[in-house]
Amino acid sequence: MSENSSFAVVLIRPQLGENIGMVARAMWNCGLADLRLVRPRDGWPSDKARASASGADIVIDNAKVFQTTEEAIADLNFVVATTARPRDMTKGVFTPEGAAQELRSRANSGGKSGVLFGRESSGLDNDDIALADAAVTVPLNPEFTSLNLAQAVLLIGYEWFKWADKTPTHELMMPEDTRPAKREEVLMMMEHLESELDARGFLRPPEKRPIMVRNIRNVFWRAGFTEKEVRTFRGIISALTKYPRRD
Repeated sequence: MSENSSFAVVLIRPQLGENIGMVARAMWNCGLADLRLVRPRDGWPSDKARASASGADIVIDNAKVFQTTEEAIADLNFVVATTARPRDMTKGVFTPEGAAQELRSRANSGGKSGVLFGRESSGLDNDDIALADAAVTVPLNPEFTSLNLAQAVLLIGYEWFKWADKTPTHELMMPEDTRPAKREEVLMMMEHLESELDARGFLRPPEKRPIMVRNIRNVFWRAGFTEKEVRTFRGIISALTKYPRRD
């Protein structure tokens, strides 16, 4: 099973072609391409959907249309229904993260899953939710939980994508013509600055000099200099001490 077909996004009676297109865009952002439509109100195919997809043509071109929810999920092994409202039925409820983990686990075992999304105006009917094995609810501001269709799909899709994504949670971006400064380079820069401050009587009285130097060094250690920045800062120190002030 290919990565982008590991689970299906099933839109039940979507109303606007533009919204379907934005869902397709959100899906392809997350590497998903199996889009299933149950009785789209404005028909299919849709030029408005393709335009709103902004280049996610693979999702639009492969979208399948069904007359009933039962037909749309017939080949699936596990189905989750998205809902923000409590229902009068007993079902396990996932967060998006939990649902994504379950979908990943089932995909790794060769299973095929799907996530149901309801109409923009009213969400899923109870009859559609009853067809699902579990529900997924997004924990949001309890006073305002409304999401548009593409937002809801992106939330689930992104959590799915994260489970296989290896991007570091934090990394340093810098120009290609430099590198992180070595500690020796930063230390030499600080010693250069301290020497000039000594020469101009800033680090006085003598008994306070160690604390003042320590505080200055703490500032520079936190800065995370690049090699190019060290050279620039040493040039600044030289310019300030070498040339007379221009009024």
